[in-house]
Amino acid sequence: MRIQFKSAKGSSLLMLRRSIVPRLLLSILLLPSLATLAATEVHERRLDNGLKILVKPDHRAPILTSQVWYRIGSSYEYGGITGVSHLLEHMMFQGTERLAPGEFSRIVAENGGEENAFTGRDYTAYYQNLASDRLEVSFELEAERMRHLKLSEQEFLKELEVVKEERRMRTDDDPQSLTYERFSATAYDASPYRNPVIGWPGDLEQLSLEDVRDWYRLWYAPNNAILVVAGDVDPELVFTLAEKHFGPLAAETIRPPKTRAEPEQLGEKRLRVQAPAKESYVLMGYKTPSLADADEPWEPYALEMLSSILDGGDSARLSRELVRGARIAASAGAGYRAFERLPGLFLFEGVPAKGQTAETLEAALRDQITRVQSEPVDPSELERVRNQVIAAKVFERDSLFYQAMQIGLLETIGLDWRLADTYVDRLAEVTPEQIQAVARKYLTPERLTVAILDPQPMETTQAAATPQQGGQTHVR
Repeated sequence: MRIQFKSAKGSSLLMLRRSIVPRLLLSILLLPSLATLAATEVHERRLDNGLKILVKPDHRAPILTSQVWYRIGSSYEYGGITGVSHLLEHMMFQGTERLAPGEFSRIVAENGGEENAFTGRDYTAYYQNLASDRLEVSFELEAERMRHLKLSEQEFLKELEVVKEERRMRTDDDPQSLTYERFSATAYDASPYRNPVIGWPGDLEQLSLEDVRDWYRLWYAPNNAILVVAGDVDPELVFTLAEKHFGPLAAETIRPPKTRAEPEQLGEKRLRVQAPAKESYVLMGYKTPSLADADEPWEPYALEMLSSILDGGDSARLSRELVRGARIAASAGAGYRAFERLPGLFLFEGVPAKGQTAETLEAALRDQITRVQSEPVDPSELERVRNQVIAAKVFERDSLFYQAMQIGLLETIGLDWRLADTYVDRLAEVTPEQIQAVARKYLTPERLTVAILDPQPMETTQAAATPQQGGQTHVR
């Protein structure tokens, strides 16, 4: 079963706020006492074939999470084969040279574990959550499918239809997702972030088994992967087992595609999406840097704090002033991600309240932007929000899965895993003046794209609702 997660906050469909961690995992892997959480050293090693291994011991319970991250996702794809990374993720569960379709999952379940995978713009990752004495089960299985996947025409055609149906359910028939994908394709002129993770409809129609086979051969190699293990493990044993199972695998000659740099935007962009829907929807995005390309190292952290000032829960400004106060919005949100491979967007979104229009809501969101640009955040408000954000980040660290995920994500997008250890400290250092500075610098009209969902009668024919783009993270 493939699952697509939405934000826990209201009806937000912002891609950057869609969790890629299944909620079920949190109930299993969230450990009892935050007070017992101790900072532990991450042990690092690289095999001769290029596989990077990162191990974070955590002995509070006899469990572990083992994750294999590949530096491949939709932002590596080109026209004609978009969606191939996500489709290959589906195929990774459909048999290898030694394992029949479905046998991988059966073996994990028989060993008391759970497994899944997720594809994003910059990565594809596979994981198993197991008792700590079952680590070798994970390694044997992942090593088998890293280089020995059996790609049959029958399974390919079956999974291709599954992906097409997933797209129909998650994008074509969801007006807010449809608006988001059209918005992304308009906001980005050249960046591969304009392409949907699940693929353009026309590309899915023409994808072939040979396309998937070539993609697998090129990218699913030890020198394009990071193995992350967190839990009740001995690092030396992890390295020994990794050498045993992954060491014999051959490396591949990797030539990452040249990235098309996004040209400077020369003015505000606007689009109106007409689709069957019950209510309007407003989506606004300002081009902003990621941590990898910011002019100043503190700017991404200031942007993250700004997003929390605006949308950090029921007491944050958008909820307090637009939803409960003026009642202009039925829901409103903002968000930003510092950890991406390429420059992204600072996003605003909202649904007008009954009797209000999309235009009124857009104006109210713009007023909120003007306010943070003209008035420094009050120190007491910043302190309250900072405490909430830091507390949330610390609690996230109490999850084995999240600890490993942060390490894998950072390494996959080309950043140092050690940034995870300094992240909370950097957020704590952000000042009101820095928040005002990034708002003035980046939330400007020449960086802005606005999309308005114009609801059409629900009886409108399906043809009128068929989109041209899509863009969410998908999880198996």
